[in-house]
Amino acid sequence: MFSHVMVGSNDIEASRTFYDAIFAVAGAKPGRTDPKGRLIYAHDGGLFMVTQPIDGQPACHANGGTIGFAIASPEQIDAWHSAGVAAGGRNCEDPPGIRESGVFGKLYLAYLRDPAGNKLCALYRYP
Repeated sequence: MFSHVMVGSNDIEASRTFYDAIFAVAGAKPGRTDPKGRLIYAHDGGLFMVTQPIDGQPACHANGGTIGFAIASPEQIDAWHSAGVAAGGRNCEDPPGIRESGVFGKLYLAYLRDPAGNKLCALYRYP
């Protein structure tokens, strides 16, 4: 259904530090910058991009929006969360851990806000 996800940033270098750190945990390469100054990550067939808004207005996070990343294990999620906090992200929601859901079953989740305030979730679904 999705071809890519793009978020806004007012500080591309702070975003690069943050996203390089959390994506490295999942085995992704550091971001590349295209000729328009957008930061691009390609991993497992997906694209995640960071850009300054093209309308010249300040970037802001989506209130109520969350971008979720599939992660291979609870241990990798803990490392993802730690790397994100160390690289300028902020913890949000509950601490990383198991959540039970009647709809989705047993999940291991962690939430962060990136340096621009975008809300991210790392998710591992138990078999």
